Amino acid sequence: MEIRTAQKDDFEGYLGLAAQVEDWFGPMVDDPGFHQAVTEHIVRSTALVAAEGPEGSELLGGLLFGPSHPAHHVHWLVVSAQARGRGVGKALMADAMSRFVRSGPATVEVVTFGPDHPGAVTSGARVFYERLGFTPAEATEPGPEGGSRQIYRLTVA
Repeated sequence: MEIRTAQKDDFEGYLGLAAQVEDWFGPMVDDPGFHQAVTEHIVRSTALVAAEGPEGSELLGGLLFGPSHPAHHVHWLVVSAQARGRGVGKALMADAMSRFVRSGPATVEVVTFGPDHPGAVTSGARVFYERLGFTPAEATEPGPEGGSRQIYRLTVA
């Protein structure tokens, strides 16, 4: 597995990842706003992919990061169904932290499922972020599918 910045050729791979999680996050594959967000992150080199296969063509995961010191944001992190539990998300986050969070004090925030969201347990997202040192913070606006959301925050010294 290789972690690298996403290239224009990875756009379709992002759509493939999005298709796997639309039941948790709402429709993205046909959403022009999602297309724009992915494209902007690729152009700014703030989109990362975990890839393998011939010339890194198979995307195992993707991450869109907002590196605006001192409050950084994980805008989107998805690991493909067949790669979950293999350390892909952890590797993407480790690369993003070393690449974009260069000094403290700072925070890294991510909006994930609220405790009552059906995807909270199924996706493993809350446990994933807690294992990385993030702590649950305030609730925030519901997701596009109507499910609850909560901010998770990591303080970087």
